[in-house]
Amino acid sequence: MATLFISDLHLDANLPELTRLFERFMAEQAPQAEALYILGDLFEAWVGDDDDRPETERFISSLRALSDQGVPLYVMHGNRDFLLASGFAARTGCTLISEPSLIDLYGTPTLLLHGDSLCTDDVKHQESRLLLRSQKWQEAFLAHALDKRIQLAQEYRGMSREHLRDKPEAIMDVNAGAVGALMQEYGVRQMIHGHTHRPAIHNFTLGAAPARRIVLGDWGQFGSILSCDKDGCELKRFPG
Repeated sequence: MATLFISDLHLDANLPELTRLFERFMAEQAPQAEALYILGDLFEAWVGDDDDRPETERFISSLRALSDQGVPLYVMHGNRDFLLASGFAARTGCTLISEPSLIDLYGTPTLLLHGDSLCTDDVKHQESRLLLRSQKWQEAFLAHALDKRIQLAQEYRGMSREHLRDKPEAIMDVNAGAVGALMQEYGVRQMIHGHTHRPAIHNFTLGAAPARRIVLGDWGQFGSILSCDKDGCELKRFPG
């Protein structure tokens, strides 16, 4: 059995083929896993745990079905679904994990995170991240009625797309210095993250010792999965 890692699915009711791909993965491959970690941006947007729209219930149902089969399910916040909270955990049976999280992955201490906090060259994103993660902003947003929150989320996504269109490609990747500093802070030689949509396994030297940073891919026509067992880790495509 293997431990599986995914991120950046950006599930949205307006993307039915992606929804079906996710449901197929949750029904066919995820039940065979020792555990499933979702490292952020499972949803294109999450407007609150009280979202009871049919499309949301459909996503919740797939997650709950996996939990009910006894597969440990761990979910981390991303920059799109940072409002996931205890209500979501109760509905899906998942465990919400903090960012970063340190786990023992078959004997290798491994640091998990979504990844946007490492994109320190993107100053505007970091400023926005600080605001959106603040208790004051979140309380004000959640005070709106559900319909209003849905409308605001759509407006925010439109503004974000405009911002990304003019942003230099280089600053949207992680900063090597930020990666090294965080790994040294936690005393690890292995890191797994998503966010950048640039799946790869990067081997490098950190403090004269070998280190590895594994980047998860986003989902579209195919799913991007990291499968790890006692023999190592491999990036795979679903369906294979």
